[in-house]
Amino acid sequence: MELTRRNAILMGAGALVVAGLPMRASASVDDVIAQFTGGAEVGTGDITITAPEIAENGNTVPIEVSSGTAVEILVLATGNPTPNVATFKFGKLAASRAASTRIRLAGTQDVVAIAKLDDGTFVKASSTVKVTIGGCGG
Repeated sequence: MELTRRNAILMGAGALVVAGLPMRASASVDDVIAQFTGGAEVGTGDITITAPEIAENGNTVPIEVSSGTAVEILVLATGNPTPNVATFKFGKLAASRAASTRIRLAGTQDVVAIAKLDDGTFVKASSTVKVTIGGCGG
């Protein structure tokens, strides 16, 4: 590609437009929960979250969430810059309504799981994970 005066002007104008756009701020934990639940009340019940009490490295923290009647499970890390970690969806024919993964934690914080159950209600469970070595640049 040949750099002409016209291309340089277009690239400069594009850079100014991008620089002038507002940066999207990450949503708070309460906002993410409200969006997931639609503002419905969240209780306790049929959901289990398994996470280590102490994680030696915040880069790979193993977690597992399970529920007998969940249709959807949202996992949040409350201390991360972007709290939304994962959303697991289960169909009617799912053999098991459980999921496991490894997540990244910025430091010691709560990991929260919210499940939408078959009847449309929401339940919540949380676990505090102490991180000894930072994960997200810490």
